[in-house]
Amino acid sequence: MDRIKPLFTATASAVGGRNGHTESDDHVVSADLSVPKAMGGPGKPDTATPEHLFAAGYAACFGGAIDYVGHQAKVNASKAKVTAAVTIGPREGGGFGLAVKLTVEDPSVPQATLAELVDKAHTQVCPYSHATRNNVEVQIEVKGG
Repeated sequence: MDRIKPLFTATASAVGGRNGHTESDDHVVSADLSVPKAMGGPGKPDTATPEHLFAAGYAACFGGAIDYVGHQAKVNASKAKVTAAVTIGPREGGGFGLAVKLTVEDPSVPQATLAELVDKAHTQVCPYSHATRNNVEVQIEVKGG
């Protein structure tokens, strides 16, 4: 495992698991949670799931990684839209697992250039991509100009 030099630490707590509440210690993130009806839960309105939170974090982080590698390559990819679809389901070996589909769209960047930036962001920069590699299936779709 790679060691890191800490730059920032985010801390959050959850009470009640998937039918409770989660909040960061600085109160920037605060969400009531509910198991969706598709998973046998109550599916309460205006509630989130851990998958919502993971999808939002991965999309934002991956967008930042694309912007970072774009800046290095002197390509403006700061407006790339990243959509992360996070799916949960039972694993063959028991328990539950995740799968992710990232869709990256930026019509202002040529398709081949955007694909190169996305590949570099995924393989070299994004910490979410590093954390999921060889553990979570991640599919990526790129839609450039």
